[in-house]
Amino acid sequence: MITDVLVAQPAPCQMDDTGVLRVAGTRVRLDTVIGAFNSGYSAEEILLKYPSLNLTDIYAIITYYLWHREEVDRYLAERQKIAEQVRQENEQRFPPQGIRERLLARQTKPQ
Repeated sequence: MITDVLVAQPAPCQMDDTGVLRVAGTRVRLDTVIGAFNSGYSAEEILLKYPSLNLTDIYAIITYYLWHREEVDRYLAERQKIAEQVRQENEQRFPPQGIRERLLARQTKPQ
């Protein structure tokens, strides 16, 4: 039965225990889908890259993003800021300078 009013379904996103939005029922992050879309990938190409998703959910995520771009962009900017902080902390704990040499030295040590 077709009604006179179309009702949009909510975006298939769930926030995990760490505050990361993921496509419901998967481990794929909202960041990943929106990043691929903003890089020019179509929904079908995103599906090929992430087969655990389904096409309907990808279109729903993209639609939600287009309707709520400012809100989602704020979320993505905050996630980027957190990722940068984590990267800096990791580099302080494990300096990247000389890593190749340290790994090669480990490889050549007799066990």
